Amino acid sequence: MTIDPADGRQLPDLLRRHRITLQHRLGQNFLVDPELRDAIADASGAAGDDDVLEVGAGVGTLTVALAARARRVVAVEFDRNLIPALREVVASHDNVEVVQADILRFDVTAAFPEGGEIVAGNIPYNLTGALIPMLLDLPPRPRRLSLVVQKEVAERWTATTATSLATIGVQVFAEARMVMTIPAAAFSPAPKVDSALVVLDVRERPAVDVDDVGRFLRFAEAVFQFRRKQLGGTLARLAGLSSTEVGERLAELSIDPARRPQTLSLAEWEAVFRAFNSTPAR
Repeated sequence: MTIDPADGRQLPDLLRRHRITLQHRLGQNFLVDPELRDAIADASGAAGDDDVLEVGAGVGTLTVALAARARRVVAVEFDRNLIPALREVVASHDNVEVVQADILRFDVTAAFPEGGEIVAGNIPYNLTGALIPMLLDLPPRPRRLSLVVQKEVAERWTATTATSLATIGVQVFAEARMVMTIPAAAFSPAPKVDSALVVLDVRERPAVDVDDVGRFLRFAEAVFQFRRKQLGGTLARLAGLSSTEVGERLAELSIDPARRPQTLSLAEWEAVFRAFNSTPAR
């Protein structure tokens, strides 16, 4: 018998049979809307010869839909208590590889040595900050990320200004677009906030033209430590320059030193980095 965990009638039986107690700390909220699940799988663009890395496979709700579309799915799940249920759900799909692992320690390059994979999954809030740099900072990179995240995170990733360090990290390496909002009621148990599906199409080259992208991101991180402070004062402190000299450099860029870091566009961040690049951020 084929099991579909997206069916709200089948999921409780599956969890009960495997004696699974959902862990709130792990963000275990399972989608119980087959149509939404299929729409999420479609939005990933997985088809034909595509390889997919699924982050947080859970009990296989999205896994089975991805397996029906892609050539290969590597389904990574951290909670070992879910693995027997996940294996049961995907038993009829020969193209699924189930891996019990912490995704932040998983060797993505070994699984996809040429890069170009599609990354999909429902990502808990506490993982979003570390996952993006882990996947995108170094080549080989995936081709696309199609992730369900808290709506607040989705709004930051798709913002027109670099509202956070996470926004910069995403926009340097990818073009982000919000595909749909997913109501909390579509999950079991229902989380406290709505989610959203964000698709990140990974760029062929970083969006900033700098010699060292890692140094650029470290520079942005140093500045964002003082996100509530005016940009001029922060740069003076980090670069060891007078406020007058900082003001002159920013004036050449048509940037008001009284602005806060989160108001800068990515292009302005690149310009600021270039202007202060000769002095490493401390």
